[in-house]
Amino acid sequence: MKTCGEVLVEILEAYGIDTVFGIPGVHTVELYRGLPNSNLTHYTPRHEQGAGFMADGYARAAGRPAACFIISGPGMTNIATAMGQAYADSIPMLVISSVNSSHELGLGEGRLHELPDQSALISGVSVFSHRVLRAAELPGVVARAFAVFESARPGPVHIELPLDVITASADGLSRAAHRTRSKPGPDPAAIERAAALLRAAAQPFAVLGGGCAHAPKAALALVERLGAPTALTVNARGVLPPGHPLSLGGALPLAPVLDTLRNADVVLAVGTELGETDTHLFCDTLELGGKVVRIDIEPEQLVRNALPEVAICSDSRLAMQALTDALDGFAPDMAAATELVRQLRAAALEALPPSYRAHGRFLDAVADALPGVIIAGDSTQPVYGGNLTHEPAEPSSWFNSSTGYGTLGYGLPAALGAKLARPDRPVAALIGDGGLQFTIAELATAVELGLAIPVLLWNNRGYGEIKQYMLDRTIPTIGVDIYTPDFQTIAHGFGCRAERPDSAAAFRAALIAAAAADGPTVIEIDEELALTWWG
Repeated sequence: MKTCGEVLVEILEAYGIDTVFGIPGVHTVELYRGLPNSNLTHYTPRHEQGAGFMADGYARAAGRPAACFIISGPGMTNIATAMGQAYADSIPMLVISSVNSSHELGLGEGRLHELPDQSALISGVSVFSHRVLRAAELPGVVARAFAVFESARPGPVHIELPLDVITASADGLSRAAHRTRSKPGPDPAAIERAAALLRAAAQPFAVLGGGCAHAPKAALALVERLGAPTALTVNARGVLPPGHPLSLGGALPLAPVLDTLRNADVVLAVGTELGETDTHLFCDTLELGGKVVRIDIEPEQLVRNALPEVAICSDSRLAMQALTDALDGFAPDMAAATELVRQLRAAALEALPPSYRAHGRFLDAVADALPGVIIAGDSTQPVYGGNLTHEPAEPSSWFNSSTGYGTLGYGLPAALGAKLARPDRPVAALIGDGGLQFTIAELATAVELGLAIPVLLWNNRGYGEIKQYMLDRTIPTIGVDIYTPDFQTIAHGFGCRAERPDSAAAFRAALIAAAAADGPTVIEIDEELALTWWG
């Protein structure tokens, strides 16, 4: 007899899952029975939140989901934060958990790891949460999860198996992958209406979001056909090449660019929420004075934050290709558009605080030392600066937790997941001294796996971004000047290499050495010194 837990592993393998993050517990050990007979590789983080962040970084870098095996109760509440970040950023993640036996659910008898309703608790940070009450449900619910990953707006999916279902016989279940692999295409009539609006626009403006990250060629073709100033959200960075004459990079939240957006007569928004952290970070509301054309794979997203004149529910690649074709023969004033972009980029740079400009030069130094680097960032000051300035060469090479959900502790485990997905590319974690203390135990995971990750520790001795926010509002700075441990000693205790460079040249040397090492290196950067190096 093969159990439901064993067959689940075979089904995951059929769908192309090759990586599992998890910490075995007495309620999940039956999920592990089938792993030795599969091609799935299991990695053990030091906390379930780390498992979720690793799966997040893996999915962004690999372009496909990983799975997490998570125990009932505390395992699920631990991973909920990571699922919330992935849900906010539309990152696919398959979370498989146990739950108490089906005849014990909801009784409140004090069983091990018991929650009143685990599935209901997790449903708020997942596209859906499904409790498998019969082994026969398993193939269908996994197929449903992959339909979300491959044909809809992706996000975390939670499947929970009661203890008696995990061990139930599943010999007769189909192990085959039942995939849709089909994305919704655009309505031709809506494409024609959008093209007519854009052809007639005197001051068009485009905003590309993370929903375009899988379609850089289609995005570039559309932008060049349209000839409009184009801003990239954080998760769209790299969709247009660095310095492209029509690209405003990440300058959208800055006043000169927002003014231009407000005055545009037609705004094309593709694969973006037009959310606060991407568009109006420094003002209360997003103001759009012109007509809006929106393209998004999720119908409800088409009407959030800005009501459209034309709404196109479609995969972004298919819609952008169709819109480019519909604009065939259109001849925009490219000279005027590129000159406007040049002026806006200069004005936006001037509007940046000096520290943010220094953060941009710091990130340029990282990219110069490590060509093709993937940077997984936390909610820390140079990440905020980088969100406005950094222009990676490829999509999914700059991502962080300062957008949307905005958690701390993301950068280190997400970098581990990205490195496991892309061992061929340099991967760095960028995290503050406060954020690192949330997930510092994952240094042990990095050492155990021998991952050559430079951990760029931006040390401002506390919660510097929040402290500045409080100072700007004359609020007493309570709770932000936290004790700063000796990170060099801690790093060595975990078995890491550790450096504290005293110059920009020493930093570059440490960075290059770290990327070639046989394990992680904590590179501690003193903020005051760094701002003099790159200021």
